Amino acid sequence: MALAVVAGAAALLAVIVNLISLMVALVRISPPKTLRAVPPGSTPVSLVRPVCGIEQFSEETLRAGFVLDYPDYEIIFCVARGTDPILPLVRRLMAEYPAIPSQVIVGDEPCSENPKLNNCVRGWDAARHDWVILADSNVLMPRDYIQRLQASWRPDTGLVCSTPAGARPSGFWSEVECAFLNSLQARWQYAGEALGLGFAQGKSMLWKKSFLDARGGIRVLGREIAEDAASTKLVRAAGLHVHLVDAPFQQPLGDRTAAEVWSRQFRWARLRRVTFPLFFAPELFSGGVLPMLLAGIAAALAGWSVAGAVAATALLWYGPETVLAWRCGWPLSWRTPITFLVRDALIVPMWTYAWIGEDIVWRGNPMSVRTKGAGPVPADTPAT
Repeated sequence: MALAVVAGAAALLAVIVNLISLMVALVRISPPKTLRAVPPGSTPVSLVRPVCGIEQFSEETLRAGFVLDYPDYEIIFCVARGTDPILPLVRRLMAEYPAIPSQVIVGDEPCSENPKLNNCVRGWDAARHDWVILADSNVLMPRDYIQRLQASWRPDTGLVCSTPAGARPSGFWSEVECAFLNSLQARWQYAGEALGLGFAQGKSMLWKKSFLDARGGIRVLGREIAEDAASTKLVRAAGLHVHLVDAPFQQPLGDRTAAEVWSRQFRWARLRRVTFPLFFAPELFSGGVLPMLLAGIAAALAGWSVAGAVAATALLWYGPETVLAWRCGWPLSWRTPITFLVRDALIVPMWTYAWIGEDIVWRGNPMSVRTKGAGPVPADTPAT
């Protein structure tokens, strides 16, 4: 009977914590209904975008950067190799929008094991303005992208960023990716921010150039294997906070295979394990599979209905999560409950395996997480 009480209490605690995080996210995430106006006295902004290879939505996401509703900004595209197939598209877009100051910088600076960071260094150095946004090429920027980032800047801010919100899934595994990105990862990042534990996300990061340059510049972000982890630690060391935008910016997904979803999510899990192990440890209970298992064990030991206990736990776990996804306008379909279950079933082996090895694969390139980012990478390593 004591074991039943322990298992039941653990399941109940997990459900309560999960519900609290969902309620925080429901309050904190507020998708804007209208475009944010440009504030009076707006200052110029440099937009640095590392690009690498052609993706399904490359033209749409890159074009969005040229049609922002902001009076004064420049775009700096960074590409590691002059033979990259993305370059003709970049140059065509630059020619289509001559009124937007833009340039492309070819060639990276191998200052770390992080290929994206290496690709951004020269773009950062070339930025002319104090406000600098580092934005991945697959971020779909809304027209008020810059205003929304700036609106989250407060007196105690060292960095503003946005998690990616999976959008336009095509197929089951793409919907699983949405389940990871949206109502799980984005939700927990907003809950953490509400507790004063904001973490950086490398998809969109708004910096004050003078702030980062005074602390060694962009190259110091190579102290960790992931630039967002290094950014988080640098901002906290300065006594400041990482804040998030009002709602995550979209990342169109298109097609995804099971292997692609596993590889990407496993890579992120291993990076979190290396850079923030104490915060990564509880992630085993971030999905509903273990609480449902514990509830079933408690019911079996107590002589209650196992199916009823598991079903009740699942309803309390996934019902509010579905409400959050609906409230935020994230993709939902008849397969959503299945994608939630598949996602949470993957969390257990992913979490376990993340503690074992030291190597990851980043867009086909093997990398080591032993050295936390020290050392160069080959010049032909993809940048995003």
